[in-house]
This record gives sequence, structure tokens and C-alpha cells, in this order.
Amino acid sequence: MRVVSAVVATGAVAVAVAVSADEPPPACAAATHRQFDFWIGDWKVYDPSGKVLGENRIESFAGGCALLEHWTGASGFTGKSFNIYDRNDGKWHQSWVDSVGGRLELVGGLANDRMILAGETRDRAKPDVIVTQRITWSVNDDRSVRQVWESSEDGGKTWTVAFDGKYVRK
Repeated sequence: MRVVSAVVATGAVAVAVAVSADEPPPACAAATHRQFDFWIGDWKVYDPSGKVLGENRIESFAGGCALLEHWTGASGFTGKSFNIYDRNDGKWHQSWVDSVGGRLELVGGLANDRMILAGETRDRAKPDVIVTQRITWSVNDDRSVRQVWESSEDGGKTWTVAFDGKYVRK
């Protein structure tokens, strides 16, 4: 390791600072990599009427470069997602897989204090129909998180709510 020394003048005081030329800052330390950190935690999830939908644990991993979701629904349905900010395209990406063989790929980012990710799927019952999936996460005043998953079969002209959950920290 090579150490580079510098003298920094602050007002009338000079301070010696040792900086390592061999140790770059953490790869995912930029603010863009922290945009989805509000979702990190252990959560109980409720529908708008207060019924428990399930539990979710979101954890940071890979040196803070990614989030891993562990969903367990009240009915026993489970799923996991891998979420990462891609500095190459400047977007957030989510890959979801679940216990019934479902898979979903979403892309998007932070807009108006909401994380919005979207992608397209095909309906097994209607293979010629492309379904747009859009999931929005927003932080409530009480620090809970609302996740709304919507689907559109007409290119976004109309939307149907597939999931509306309020995440409350355990």
C-alpha cells in the first residue's frame, strides 16, 4: 500500500491527512446506490383494510451494491428479488422469482420520491397479450412503505391493481 500525505488548510489551521492511493472508495457509495435503502428492513405487510398479507425481509448485500428481498405470503407463497442500481445504464433493475415458477424483470428508478420499476410479461391465458407491470414504492409520513403493483393490458391506458401493501417495520 502506498500512502500519500497531504496538508489541508482550514482557516488558520493546517491538518495533515493520510490518504491511501491503493484504496478506492466503496464501489456503491454514491447516493444513487442508496435510493432504495428505505426498503431495507424486516416488515409485516398489510392490505388497505388492515389484513396481514405476509412478511418481507429486505437486506443489503454485496458490499451495499444490491438488495435481496425475501417474501413470505400469508398463504405460504414465497418469492425473492434481487435489486441493483446499474451505473452503466443509470437505472434500477429487479429480478423476481417465486414459488409457483413466476419470473418478472423490472427496470426504472426514483421519480418524485417514489421508486417506480416496470416491465413487460405475457399472460399464459392470453399469449398474444403483452402485459405491462409497474410497481411503485413510496415512503409514508410514519416511515412505513407502500408498495402498489399495477398491470395494464392496453399499453398503460388503464391499470388494474394486483397488490397494494403497507410495509410496517416489525
